[in-house]
Amino acid sequence: MRRVIRIAAAATATAGLALTATACGQSFAEANRAKHAGVGLAFDIGGRDDHSFNEAAARGADNATKKLGVNVKMLTAKNGETEADREQRLTSFAEAGYNPVIGVGFAYSQAVQNVAKDFPATTFGVVDAVPEGKNVDAMVFAEHEGSYLAGVAAALKSKNHKVGFIGGVNNALIQKFQAGFEQGVRDTDPKAKVTSQYLYPNNDKGFNDPAAAKAKAGGMLDSGIDVIYTAAGQSGAGTIEAISRVKGAWAIGVDSDQYQQPGLARYKNRILTSVVKNVDVAVFDLIKSAEDGKPLTGIHSYDLKHSGVSLATSGGFIKDIQPQIDAARKKIIEGKVKVKETP
Repeated sequence: MRRVIRIAAAATATAGLALTATACGQSFAEANRAKHAGVGLAFDIGGRDDHSFNEAAARGADNATKKLGVNVKMLTAKNGETEADREQRLTSFAEAGYNPVIGVGFAYSQAVQNVAKDFPATTFGVVDAVPEGKNVDAMVFAEHEGSYLAGVAAALKSKNHKVGFIGGVNNALIQKFQAGFEQGVRDTDPKAKVTSQYLYPNNDKGFNDPAAAKAKAGGMLDSGIDVIYTAAGQSGAGTIEAISRVKGAWAIGVDSDQYQQPGLARYKNRILTSVVKNVDVAVFDLIKSAEDGKPLTGIHSYDLKHSGVSLATSGGFIKDIQPQIDAARKKIIEGKVKVKETP
């Protein structure tokens, strides 16, 4: 990683001298970057059409283009990437003059922290992580709170008192989804059995392997589980497909309102609800702040109380249990229910 070199220019410096020195607070790398080119959005694996997490971030960028007229360039990660790969993607954005530069997903945490040091006048954003940096906006969400509500819905809709959770990768972030879901189920139906499984222990492919999720969901369905909540990005499409073949079974989507996703339209009548993370709102907030000349930095939390997470109502499948869901939501907001972040 390059060391940031700061050069203080004297007040009486000539214009010619200014061309040979970086401005106070700039690195050599940043001094040579292009003029403002727009917004750089670096997706996690799966890309913008994952019907889930990346798609939500893309909506925020699209909204910024529509409302603010900003140009947005999007690049996507591939399976098996290294930290160097992610750093290079972010660096290429910054060097080309994109500002802000946003990494979609916790996988970009270290890369954002490293690259932000080399470009102190560029604002960086990262979703679901809290890297260090004075020029970094950390966008975090209360996934566990939204997942608790999904657990309430699953418990009330399951006829067999058996529900399942499928996570893409067994890490701290996805464990928040698991923990909230399991707690919501058990608080609602103490007799219910919750089976939680992961596609991969530590491989990001878990977010881009629908076939693996389809197989995992198939095993759960064969055991009598009739509601499955999947937090695995694009892999979740595999779960939904498996559920569509079993009468009476329900899928719970994640991040985006998956009932509304065109790519999942054929299965929408089997999507009970979705835990929606308003990543689009967070991305738009950062872009607008940068366009206004007052870029957001620090930690910004999007929780249930501030509508950072919610439970989708599309399809009307949870209309009959909405009072119980609303009651649970109220208890969380009022602090009467403390939702766990670890299983």
